[in-house]
Amino acid sequence: MSNSPHIVVIGLGYVGLPLAVALARKFEVIGLDVDHGRIAELKRGHDRTREVDADALTASNVRLVDQADECAGADVYIVTVPTPVDASNTPDLTAVLAATRTLAGLIDPAKRPTIVYESTVYPGVTEDICGPEIERAGGLQRGRDFRLGYSPERINPGDREHTIDKITKVIAGEDADVVEQLAQIYGAITQGGVFRAASIKAAEAAKAIENAQRDINIAFMNEVAQIFSKVDLSVWDVLAAARTKWNFLGFEPGLVGGHCIGVDPYYLSHLAQKLGHKPQVILAGRETNDGMGEWIADVLHERRKKAGKALVLGLTFKENVPDLRNSRTVDVVKRLQWLGHEVAVADPLADPDEVDREYGLALTELNGERYDLVVGAVPHRDYRELPDERIEGLLAPGGTLADLKDMWRGRALHPGIDRWSL
Repeated sequence: MSNSPHIVVIGLGYVGLPLAVALARKFEVIGLDVDHGRIAELKRGHDRTREVDADALTASNVRLVDQADECAGADVYIVTVPTPVDASNTPDLTAVLAATRTLAGLIDPAKRPTIVYESTVYPGVTEDICGPEIERAGGLQRGRDFRLGYSPERINPGDREHTIDKITKVIAGEDADVVEQLAQIYGAITQGGVFRAASIKAAEAAKAIENAQRDINIAFMNEVAQIFSKVDLSVWDVLAAARTKWNFLGFEPGLVGGHCIGVDPYYLSHLAQKLGHKPQVILAGRETNDGMGEWIADVLHERRKKAGKALVLGLTFKENVPDLRNSRTVDVVKRLQWLGHEVAVADPLADPDEVDREYGLALTELNGERYDLVVGAVPHRDYRELPDERIEGLLAPGGTLADLKDMWRGRALHPGIDRWSL
């Protein structure tokens, strides 16, 4: 192994960019993304994901390119492209396979490079699908011309505490040499150290169950929120009491979107069904969480008794990030529209063009207009810190304020406001 490997990171989104910048502090790194506009933005020091600030991006030694031929002959290729699901919730490996075919043409067999996948997949994808695809596309032989590794990404968008330089990195390789190579590479960039998984499949599975576990726990919270609502009981009041027990797990109800928790369980269930196992718990959790948005809209419509003007605050999949992928707030919006409400949507972080492109919605500004129903859907800092008078000013007389994430608990708002929360 080279003492200072030449590394290429393929895919410069929420995962790939922070990784490339971190690696470039220690190694020679090229960051490749096929989105020409994305590369142009990054070269100007702008990261639309807000994961890397302008100063860190400008100061980084990472070489940013949008042409694959500039990445030939590297020692290590790390794939960090998205792995979504399709309309039927089946794993969509299109981006991973496209990246795989691209890198297959860049491999120099004399260097016997290591190909590392960070994209979330189900156990077996790296070795049984990606490896053979490299062999086919590049006319290569695994083991002789290249080797495989896997290190699941653990980026949490918007999280400034569990960053790439602080978390424990799970690593796995097809042989001991690859594992040690990855230990040196990833160990050089994180204070959290590395964990050597027993196998590539074990590392793939670990990532899948990390997110499936959260999904199932949140589904339980969503289900009890629905139960308690039937007796006019707020789940937040229940949680405040339950959390006083030392071993109670503090999961919260809400809309489960994003690229990981709302998607990865389908990768695990897909594998289960391929193997002839019916994944009852995993799919039950997914069904509960996928239906939460419509349930919220139905409850609010029944509470209002009739359709009216509604405002939904927040559209990104979680607070304080601009990430719109798999937003489940959209389910609330669409259902309210279907029920006859005139719905306006606001979000201080979302890109208006992306909102229009992805969901066919237009963002509105808070300009003094009043609404019959205001839904606090995403607890962005801007919304958490709204003064009482600003919140009250959004509501028409007799209006309903729905606080999905309990961000305005304790606010002494006008008694004439109808307040509802999960």
